[in-house]
Amino acid sequence: MTPRQRFHETMRYGQPDRVPWLEEGLRDEVLNTWLRQGLPADADLAALFSYDRRERIELDLGSRPKLDHPPRTAADLTALRNSLDPGDQGRLPADWSQRVAQWRSRDHILELPLHSGLFLTLGAHDWASLEPVLFLLADQPAIARGIMDAHSHLAAALADKVLQEVEVDFASFSEPIGGSRGPLVSPRMYREIVLESYRPILDVLRRHGVETVVFMTYANAAILLPDVLEAGFNCLWAMETETDAMDYHELRRRFGRSLRLIGGIDLDSLRFGAKAIEREIISKVPPLLAEGGYIPLADGRVRTCIPFAGYETYRRLLEKVTQR
Repeated sequence: MTPRQRFHETMRYGQPDRVPWLEEGLRDEVLNTWLRQGLPADADLAALFSYDRRERIELDLGSRPKLDHPPRTAADLTALRNSLDPGDQGRLPADWSQRVAQWRSRDHILELPLHSGLFLTLGAHDWASLEPVLFLLADQPAIARGIMDAHSHLAAALADKVLQEVEVDFASFSEPIGGSRGPLVSPRMYREIVLESYRPILDVLRRHGVETVVFMTYANAAILLPDVLEAGFNCLWAMETETDAMDYHELRRRFGRSLRLIGGIDLDSLRFGAKAIEREIISKVPPLLAEGGYIPLADGRVRTCIPFAGYETYRRLLEKVTQR
């Protein structure tokens, strides 16, 4: 099977030859650390571990030109809407026509990322900028919703353009919404300000027959999932949170086949040797594989504290337990 076929067969609860072997991407600082640990300079990790290739269609979903400050007034909203022109051809990747031709004959997995989530969209990029965003949500929810609507209408228009020419394998929405204790907004606020604003994008995806819509969260978002699924998402990819807080076995028990899953392996286990890695993978992966609709993967991008020996053990064991 090709990587595309494996992905679709897995997400359809079918019978792939094996589930996809994905990798989020290894940062240069990680590779440099591993070189000092003895990794050969000419090592091809993609070939060594047989990664299934995944490519992202990178759209420019930001303000053009950049605004001086995040919108906080009705006049700011007007300026924002004017800066989010979907007719700007610069929002599509360069060499668009050539890329479309290549994508039509591909056998790898193609992802369409469409949103960076509530807090990044409202202008929170660090702790200093988070506080004013929280006050905006509490004091001016209509402005917050207007910002989300403006960005979502741009994303919907661009998604429609892309999907008229390219068949993607899944669409993704990123959502760094809180921490391991839960999201920083209530389910009601998330439903009314975020999920309602996503409706135009989700409508476009449905109209074009995109089967898998992935909710990528960087927090314990379990309390939001009933509304997330009702809105039209059908796959969860939880990253960089305590795996007990987003227990995939419990989530599968609660939501059944309506929720496909990617990830779920505690990245920290890779730091503590072969036995810890084996305990983590064997306790989680085989039962979820047996139920289907699951792609196992570490729950975050590998950091420099992960030794290459731990990473290699993780990848080899993952290969072993996912072979049919």
